[in-house]
Amino acid sequence: MRIACVLDVDYEDSEFKQPFDAFRNQGHQVTIVGLQSGKELWGKQGKVTTKAELGIDQARPEQFDALFIPGGYSPDHLRADPRMVRFTKSFFDADKPVLAICHGPQLLMTARVVKGRKMTAWITIQDDLSQVGTNVVDQEVVVDKNLVTSRQPSDIRAFIRESTKVLDKVPVGAR
Repeated sequence: MRIACVLDVDYEDSEFKQPFDAFRNQGHQVTIVGLQSGKELWGKQGKVTTKAELGIDQARPEQFDALFIPGGYSPDHLRADPRMVRFTKSFFDADKPVLAICHGPQLLMTARVVKGRKMTAWITIQDDLSQVGTNVVDQEVVVDKNLVTSRQPSDIRAFIRESTKVLDKVPVGAR
């Protein structure tokens, strides 16, 4: 499965690296899509550094089967760019899996795709989600159709587990 990981600087190191490695170890192709191709991207803890493999101008939603949005400050940076917002929304329009942890749902709110969905997120984002019509629950992982959300680094194991189940449900011909 081809997974787009949208990422900018100051992401939460573990929320990017652990799922990224897990998805790759499961045989998925994970491509880092940033604001600019080749841009160096560092985690807010300073433990992980990576590079954007594709810039948002080069990435096309039809190239990917799923979307992964790590937390930290990255989603807030990304949602300021209308190209990233359109890219994100297109995964919902096509009913493709979307996997978002911690602050990841900030990008989903800006894409206007959370109303009526059941989700979780970092505690401060939970209130924001509630105010825009999301059914918010405070638990380690929530699956609503093809959308998987989690709250924080301590939820990563559950996030990977449930994300993997959702990815495995996508028919082979749809990949």
